[in-house]
Amino acid sequence: MSSRRQFYALYLARFAAGFGIATVSILLPFYVETLRASDFMAGLFYTAFTLVQTLAVVPLAYWGDSGDKRRVLLACLALGVLTYAVFGFVASTTGVLVARGFQGVLATGMGLLTLGMVGELATGATRANHIGKANASRFAASILGMFSAAVLYQTSGFAAAYVPVVVLFFATFLAVLAVLDPDDTRVPGFPFSDLALNRRILTLTSFRAPYAVAVTLTRSWLALFAGVTAARGGLGYAPIVVTLVLTSEKFTNMLCQPFTGRLSDRFGRSLFVFAGGLTYGVVALLVPFTPAIGDALGVPTSFPYLGELSAAFLPLVLLNGLLGVADSVREPASMALFADEGSDGDGVASSFGIRELVWRPGSVLAPLLGGWAWSAYGMDSVFYIGGASAVLAALLFLAVLAYSHGPRALTEW
Repeated sequence: MSSRRQFYALYLARFAAGFGIATVSILLPFYVETLRASDFMAGLFYTAFTLVQTLAVVPLAYWGDSGDKRRVLLACLALGVLTYAVFGFVASTTGVLVARGFQGVLATGMGLLTLGMVGELATGATRANHIGKANASRFAASILGMFSAAVLYQTSGFAAAYVPVVVLFFATFLAVLAVLDPDDTRVPGFPFSDLALNRRILTLTSFRAPYAVAVTLTRSWLALFAGVTAARGGLGYAPIVVTLVLTSEKFTNMLCQPFTGRLSDRFGRSLFVFAGGLTYGVVALLVPFTPAIGDALGVPTSFPYLGELSAAFLPLVLLNGLLGVADSVREPASMALFADEGSDGDGVASSFGIRELVWRPGSVLAPLLGGWAWSAYGMDSVFYIGGASAVLAALLFLAVLAYSHGPRALTEW
């Protein structure tokens, strides 16, 4: 089967995964309200997903590297059909909690296997470009999934909102079954043990661990900054306005990743990791200043269908879009570097598994840090911590890169 058709099948799988996650993320607050979930149970809806994701990394990566990745991907797609069908009809908080657990397994498996197979199909000279295209399909799905879920739920309820997701997963299952060749790569032993001590992966870890704090804080609190009342440090925008703000990051990320991935294949992937991380940190530091920027520039404050908004709206949309551009510089290059280390027979799924595990501590601890900083020092302090963490991650990566691999490694990787 031609490699182009196989890439398209994997891009479709990435699209399905992103569409499903976006649908649930939009509808979770309505589950909390409809089922009258307690604050503790509402928190468990998010914790269960993250916890199961973390627990699923090692077994799914091992299963993929030791067996047929295509078969494991098909199993994940079948699980997706069942999981999202269940979401449409759950009638209790326990049901949502169980469905979220299965969704955590699904999200981890789809991510590891699609990226692993894209990394193996691509050549070393085109790997970041193909990963960028796969990520772009995921961001497109996130945007469409958010609006689809919001419209269908508002007009027809939970069950109708999940019909497109179930149909999409079923169609993707058929496409992967028909188009994707069986995977004959077999990695003996336990690849995690060798890759965990890989010098390049350790170097990338020096960036990824602190950068996880930066991204988690910035993405999470940007939504809060846009939506909560001025009394709590926010702008108090309506839900549709918050959605427009948040999707600007996904839109620019989607547009740029194929292009930035191709550039990083040509000019050095580690350079793009450094530049993207540093830029992300600088832009994040500017978020609290959007009201002042809007006032200084005299931007419009009245918009069709949206009504009167503060002067911070357009600067916030612009800055969030720039965060998407910055992350598009970093993400395909970073993923390609991890794929490089696993695609020579060392276990590409396990390499991406390590990438996921390195992210988890920061993504779990960052909300706690952000909540404390918000209560103690105000909303602005969260963005200062997030921005500083990204700048620190970039500078630490540069220092470790030069020390461990020489001063030319920034453009040679």
